[in-house]
Amino acid sequence: MKRIPYIEILLLTVFGMQLNAQQKVGNATDTVVLFKVYGACDHCKMRIEKAAKLKGVKSTNWNRGSKMLTLVFKANKTSIEKIKKAIVESGHDLELQKASDAVYQSLPACCKYREVFKDSSTHDSSKASEAIKTPLPEIKSDTIVDTTLTVPKIKGIVLEETDNGKFIPLSHASVFWVGSSNGVVTNEAGVFYIDHHETQNSLVISYVGYMPDTLTVTDSKELKIVLASAKHLKEVVLTSKQRSTYLSALDPIRTQVMTSKELLKAACCNLSESFETNPSVDVSYNDAVTGSKQIQLLGLSGNYTQLTLENLPGPRGIATPLGINSIAGPWIESIQLTKGVGSVANGFESIAGQINVELKKSDNSEKLLANAYVNNNGKLDLNLNLSKKFNGKWSAALLLHNAYFGNKQLDFNKDGFRDMPTGNTFSMVNRYKYDNGNGLLAQFGIKWLTDKKTGGETLFNAKTDKNTTNHYGLGIDVERVEAFGKIGYVFPQKKYKSIGLQLAAINHTQNSYFGLAAYDAKQKSFYGNLIYQSIIKTTEHKFRTGISFLYDNYNEKFKLSQYKRTETVPGVFAEYTFTPDTKFSAVVGMRADHNNLFGYFVTPRLNLRYQPVKGTTIRGSVGRGQRTANIFAENTSVFVSERQVNIIASGNGKAYGLNPEVAWNKGISIDQKFKLFNKDALFSADYFRNDFKNQVLVDVEYPGKVKFYNLQGKSYSNSFQAELSFEPIEKLETRLAYRLFDVKATYEGEKLQRPFIAKHRAFVNLAYSFNNWKMDYTITYNGNKRLPNTITNPDQYKLQSVSPDFVLMNMQVSKSFGKKIPMDLYAGVENLTNFFQKKVIIAANQPFSPYFDASMIWGPVNGRMLYVGWRMKIK
Repeated sequence: MKRIPYIEILLLTVFGMQLNAQQKVGNATDTVVLFKVYGACDHCKMRIEKAAKLKGVKSTNWNRGSKMLTLVFKANKTSIEKIKKAIVESGHDLELQKASDAVYQSLPACCKYREVFKDSSTHDSSKASEAIKTPLPEIKSDTIVDTTLTVPKIKGIVLEETDNGKFIPLSHASVFWVGSSNGVVTNEAGVFYIDHHETQNSLVISYVGYMPDTLTVTDSKELKIVLASAKHLKEVVLTSKQRSTYLSALDPIRTQVMTSKELLKAACCNLSESFETNPSVDVSYNDAVTGSKQIQLLGLSGNYTQLTLENLPGPRGIATPLGINSIAGPWIESIQLTKGVGSVANGFESIAGQINVELKKSDNSEKLLANAYVNNNGKLDLNLNLSKKFNGKWSAALLLHNAYFGNKQLDFNKDGFRDMPTGNTFSMVNRYKYDNGNGLLAQFGIKWLTDKKTGGETLFNAKTDKNTTNHYGLGIDVERVEAFGKIGYVFPQKKYKSIGLQLAAINHTQNSYFGLAAYDAKQKSFYGNLIYQSIIKTTEHKFRTGISFLYDNYNEKFKLSQYKRTETVPGVFAEYTFTPDTKFSAVVGMRADHNNLFGYFVTPRLNLRYQPVKGTTIRGSVGRGQRTANIFAENTSVFVSERQVNIIASGNGKAYGLNPEVAWNKGISIDQKFKLFNKDALFSADYFRNDFKNQVLVDVEYPGKVKFYNLQGKSYSNSFQAELSFEPIEKLETRLAYRLFDVKATYEGEKLQRPFIAKHRAFVNLAYSFNNWKMDYTITYNGNKRLPNTITNPDQYKLQSVSPDFVLMNMQVSKSFGKKIPMDLYAGVENLTNFFQKKVIIAANQPFSPYFDASMIWGPVNGRMLYVGWRMKIK
């Protein structure tokens, strides 16, 4: 690939660092050595190269495919024996030296190279036929061998034909993807497992004394190998399918990982659109005017789901209503979704679950990623991701996002109000990473967001109509700056022991008006988390402990009322993990925190995992969560109505005079792998229950009023979900799901179903790919929802007591092309049937009357929407 000068020019301008044009070539005194080091993944590559980078070592390069480490060092400053000793102490075996079991067991799951060999064969070459489920003596030259793969890896076997026509396995043959270091070696049985590559379909097999050959990989699950006897490999065809979402069978905390492949199934301009193909998370509009969205998990609003960015606090507090719109989709590397309670190391605020978003990293993301998106409503999104490795220790990345919407006349239901506010959102992330090669790792950077929007009636002009009753309008002006940092140290001689510090500082300002009501708010937050982890004698007993500190300063002004508070929450935590074998594991955690407004509180949590038989995983969890409600920011619908606000305080000196929200979450889940249509399938079912001991209720059961008060009575949510993933025909991924909610709360003595929550929801997602084409089709059925009481309104402003049920359909088609510079063209349609809520605003013709209310949203605000996009990547 040719060098792209403008990338380095732009990075040089942004980062202000001098780029080294070329690495100097070693002189004649340098010693070059190659030897084999065992590992399994890119994390292993980083660890091996770090360990080998002793004083006097000029360069290290470990090839994941061949397992060969190439060293360039000065013999008068170090020795090969010292280097090998450092590598073995890091947890990696050599051909004649083995790492200690304790250090090896402390490696992450993806780095367990011994298990890869152990699972793929018995290390007995005579059993290679069993590994591929075909007797070796029956294999003839040019014979096709079929086997079943374990998704998401490709499984294969490399054989050598002897002079007498028999076949024996070739161990330590290299298998790797063209143009990458993503490779493996065959074990003693000649068997290999390799991850499916997202963009590359050319696989190379090489062995000393044999000519390397390139294989073609297509999307299927059947493995077919054709071998010849002339001491070289003829072309073979390998087929496999990588799941776009997966669950770890070994993790005691049930966490669903949505990969970048899953995110490409929809436009995913921002985080709120990343869950369109996920049946567990609902995304809906808060109201019909602001364009803000909220997520729902386990039947509870997004306020009860802890949102983190790389395990640091994400949009929370004042940023809640617009937060998930501000995280750009092309920035996201993966999303980890945890239902119920998670780890105490991540804090105490999780009640319904946790969503952790991993952004693109500076050291392993694309050198350049560009994305452009436009839809028929007039929305334009542009993204540019840049990353650069400056030397062996430093790397940097710049992530840019801009979203513009200028269609002032977008009004599907013809009520005279814009369905979406106009304006521009710009955000960026500038991040750096440092790795000294001796266990010290640091990441730091800044984030900046500016968001300016204008909405309301289509005839509203901010210059002439603001703060008047000429036309109803709203304006939102947000500025947000964040600084973050992580520093960690892994003890070189004891890889199971580490210490890390996480830091984040946030300054968030919002100035806004809604009709004649003004809402201005400022939030300053600081977060620190120090974590130490190690083992107790053996890796069966692991623990981590630490201290944390959370500081929040809020200053809000709504209409003529001022609300100020400062919360400081220092805390300590400890977590113990018991893993006696691969079948059972338990995580027991406890936190103790002190809130200056509410006093001391404890947060116990327990997660269990049991695997009675291979393919069956049962998990259970129970734990407590606590949070402080931000009643205005988390309920922006209050602003776009003429409801009178009434806060029924329970005490002085608290948050709005209200007590914190406290809930206990209990859950159980089962994941069962099996064969369906001769292919791998997965059935999952889970049940979770939340019981609130205290809750801040938002009571809109009486027209013209909204009341905030602490729970007096019972409030709970029951959530059941069943999901089936399978492949009925080749290359057609199918996901079916059904979900049942029972969510009730006590409103002034009467237990009612929570409004705007569908009791029933069904989901179908189909994904088909062929010849670089991808097609995705999603259908969701939403049951009816209870609506708040409007019986005292005039007849023309009354609503039914329940909404109708409805079906939504989304579809996207994409085409990939280009080998040197991969590109994608994609086009799609959302809300294919053009279904939308006709009456989204009560009294839209009288926006300053006491009946005006734009918060009664139960369905889509917009109708059918078409979009097209282009994406380009440079590795």
